[in-house]
Amino acid sequence: MIILAIYVAIFVAAFLIVRAVTAGVIRSDYTARKTVTFGDESAVTPNRAASVISILTIFVLWGAFTGSNWVPGFLHAPGPFTGTGTFEYTAQGPDGARDVATVTVLVHETGEDPDVPEVPLGEGFAKDDAAVIPVYRSDLIRVDRNDELGREDEVQVTQVNGQDIAPGGEVMTDFARVAMTPKGTLNVEPRTGWQMEAIWLPPPEAVWGRFIEISTDGYMNSSLAMHLGYSLFRVVVGFFLGSLVGIPLGYAMGLSDWFRGWFDPIVEFMRPVPPLALIPLVIIWAGIGEAGKIILLFLAALWIMAIAARSGVSGVAISKVHAAYSLGASKWQILRHVIIPNSLPEIFTGARVAMGVCWGTVVAAELVAAEVGIGMMIMAASKFQQTDIVIMGIILIGIIGFGIDILMRRAEKWLVPWKGRV
Repeated sequence: MIILAIYVAIFVAAFLIVRAVTAGVIRSDYTARKTVTFGDESAVTPNRAASVISILTIFVLWGAFTGSNWVPGFLHAPGPFTGTGTFEYTAQGPDGARDVATVTVLVHETGEDPDVPEVPLGEGFAKDDAAVIPVYRSDLIRVDRNDELGREDEVQVTQVNGQDIAPGGEVMTDFARVAMTPKGTLNVEPRTGWQMEAIWLPPPEAVWGRFIEISTDGYMNSSLAMHLGYSLFRVVVGFFLGSLVGIPLGYAMGLSDWFRGWFDPIVEFMRPVPPLALIPLVIIWAGIGEAGKIILLFLAALWIMAIAARSGVSGVAISKVHAAYSLGASKWQILRHVIIPNSLPEIFTGARVAMGVCWGTVVAAELVAAEVGIGMMIMAASKFQQTDIVIMGIILIGIIGFGIDILMRRAEKWLVPWKGRV
């Protein structure tokens, strides 16, 4: 919630600042000639300043809440406590006698193995104690283990730093939370701050270091290029086959009432079924090899492309069809020169959606019994709690998916230059 609140605050502040700075700037693109832009989708283009600030905000928040060396220290969120802290406990015997002792706790960074600090025992029946706890961890400290009188003598800890404590209770010290278990043992949990532990979210430099390492040495007996190449190959083949069947099917459903009646229930039934739900069935049908993965991607793209083609045909202005008939065009000519050109924008939109779904599905498909692929790499890394590799894989998936979408937009502009003009 803290990160979300900071993100929203940065969003609002950046919006107000950029709008104030650019208030007097006159736009020179085509939207400057429009009298009405609100509600006109064609007048809405990405604000480059907003895009840059958005990416920088995510990076800075990531670094700030992981203690990254790539982010200035003054931007870091409060980190976990490290160093030496102390607290006092009061032990009380069955006769009401009390004694106070001190517990010294050394909180160290993960990976270090420091010695337990030496402390004087003291003169009373309650002796001073010392413990070593790794950062982000807690430890049960039985303070009576070296006392002259202990739990077997009905001696109980009744206070921590002068505050009463009982089983199930807790006391907050300046460096840790000290709670008492039902059996009377003290559980010391040093303050963790706002930064996240590397096992949950590593800093950016750790992810970059893993990327360099795997790019050079590979992972699980395969290079990074091979992992990405196999995944991309599966996506392209599955998408191509799905489009090869789905587009003609969509055209048939849009042009023939018989095809529409026959296939519409099937398409509408399969459309809401997530591709991941088909994984067990595909494994039964085709096994865990390449064929099974490509079949799954084929099914993921098929229904989307069929609906896109059907929608494209349905969206053709009937006036254009009437005009073609009036000029003596045949059905084939109408299909070739009217229906296909006017339906291509819808098909390209469906293709972008289908490619995104296929790219997400291949990762899930590779989680099951794959020997190579970006999904397999993420799954293998998660088993060994290598979060930096998992984050690296997720970033690569996003970058490649975004790159695919950009390429398809460029292809659409090249192949369908009349989109939005006719």
